[in-house]
Amino acid sequence: MYILGISCFFHDSAAAILKDGVLLAAAEEERFTRIKHDFEFPNNAIDFCLEFAGIDSNEIDYVVFFEKPFVKFERLLLSCLQNFPKSTKLFREAMITWLGDKIWVKNFIIKKLNIDPKIILFSDHHLSHAASSFFCSPFEKSAILTVDGVGEWATATIGYGDANEIKISKEINFPHSIGLLYSTFTAFLGFEVNEGEYKVMGMAPFGEPKYVDKVYKVVNSHNDGSFELNMDYFSFHYSSEKTFTGKFEGIFGEPRDPKALFFTESSGYPSYFGEKPSNFNELSEKNQYYADIAASIQAVTEELVIKLAKSAYELTGCSKLCMAGGVALNSVANWKVLKNTPFDEIYIHPAAGDGGGAIGAALYGYHTLLGKPRKFVMEHAYWGKEYSEQAIAEFLDDENITYEKVVDDKKLIEKAVDFLVDGKVVGWFQGRFEWGPRALGNRSIVADPRRTDMKDIVNVKIKFREPFRPFAPSILSEKVTDYFNIKESEIQYPTRFMLYVADVNDNKKEVLPAITHVDGTGRLQSVYKELNPKYYNLIDTFGQATGVPVILNTSFNLKGEPVVNTPAEAFNSFYKSGMDYLILGNYIVDKSKLT
Repeated sequence: MYILGISCFFHDSAAAILKDGVLLAAAEEERFTRIKHDFEFPNNAIDFCLEFAGIDSNEIDYVVFFEKPFVKFERLLLSCLQNFPKSTKLFREAMITWLGDKIWVKNFIIKKLNIDPKIILFSDHHLSHAASSFFCSPFEKSAILTVDGVGEWATATIGYGDANEIKISKEINFPHSIGLLYSTFTAFLGFEVNEGEYKVMGMAPFGEPKYVDKVYKVVNSHNDGSFELNMDYFSFHYSSEKTFTGKFEGIFGEPRDPKALFFTESSGYPSYFGEKPSNFNELSEKNQYYADIAASIQAVTEELVIKLAKSAYELTGCSKLCMAGGVALNSVANWKVLKNTPFDEIYIHPAAGDGGGAIGAALYGYHTLLGKPRKFVMEHAYWGKEYSEQAIAEFLDDENITYEKVVDDKKLIEKAVDFLVDGKVVGWFQGRFEWGPRALGNRSIVADPRRTDMKDIVNVKIKFREPFRPFAPSILSEKVTDYFNIKESEIQYPTRFMLYVADVNDNKKEVLPAITHVDGTGRLQSVYKELNPKYYNLIDTFGQATGVPVILNTSFNLKGEPVVNTPAEAFNSFYKSGMDYLILGNYIVDKSKLT
């Protein structure tokens, strides 16, 4: 039985395909269209899934969409009516997009696949989130927590998973939303909503949570985990242009200019910003205020999520927790949940946002709607498209690119390690691309984490991004506890997906300066030999050469672009940046030898 799951029309559209309840392939549309967070109907992702499965659309048994468009449309209409006339512009824009395409998703599916409408099913948005985590987890039973901006009406739910059943017991509805609260501060801090939230998370450690009391003026929190926003301070429910009101600015002051460079005294002023301004101290002080605001909203978000998690424990009595929804990508908050609640194991879907809803919808259809037993655990995130050695060679030859082929993997890895030890930055392109927003060793840029200057080197040469944003460490799974303050790391699945930000052990902070954030933490990835042997061997060989089984890992993309998919995209990013070497499969391209 083949089931295709689809999510689209808000952000991170995606498709995933199951065969008899086991995932075969999954990909977000942005990897094919090169439009970051592409929300359009995932034509390319669907084509990839069918191609990988080796089937035509007439062999699909069911298609499951990740939410219910008419219910979502109802919420939009009622919200606009309740806020008339302030919502007039939002209503007009929404009618154009919804009546033009969003509400007719069933017709899109029929037109794309030429299938019987009777086999098209619809899940609920937060049920899809819940299913994406629980049905991919190793748990027979668990509490389930989903937190995001908004689905149809729900913005957060608490549920319980048992075998092939999921039951939602509590929910919080729009406009009260942790995701929209965090996004409002994201906009206030000068970053793009649905794109810059992780920048706020990275900025927070450069500040102090001095303004938590002010944040609690715009959100009320209760001991049972429930909360509500004071809507006098927000405008996202009636405006498409601004998320906060003048009253919000009355508390928090002038919003940060999105075009202004961000730096503080502790972050320093990186060379790629240009000449240091004469009023550096004044600008640093101004930016420090915004860093303190970031620290404050991060602290409040952690408190709100922890309260929800504690409520989930009290309602279910389970020691295991599954999490999904966009807020579950806040890896700092996730770690705080593990440390501050009774849960001893947590599973978080690697594509916790809307993209992951495609898998959740398919699994919900298979297990709950059809009553089929579970047989799948998502042990890794390598579910995307792969390119053969022949395809890589043909690309390099067609473009007359000078390369060296190293057939033996051991020798290839030894060469790569020599590059890293020599302080070079390497583009690492292998196997199937990752599912979700994190590069986990198949579409990665790697470097030596022991060098104090490597963070700035990578930023100067490749990423051109804010100096407050940390780089991640990839570490051998059996060495995690040697370098990070994590007990029983092997049972903590989020470490596989860079979904915990944990404390670096005190005696290792000076060993790993390039990946240790200003607050002494790192967003680690534990690497298992049986799941990614080539990447594991790269780290292991680096460890043998240096005594440190850790490498710096950042996503293989340039600023503002999705992570690369094809060899051509990898080479293009490599060529445009200051990367020193590109390793495509077993082919090495040396920047210094390109004409």
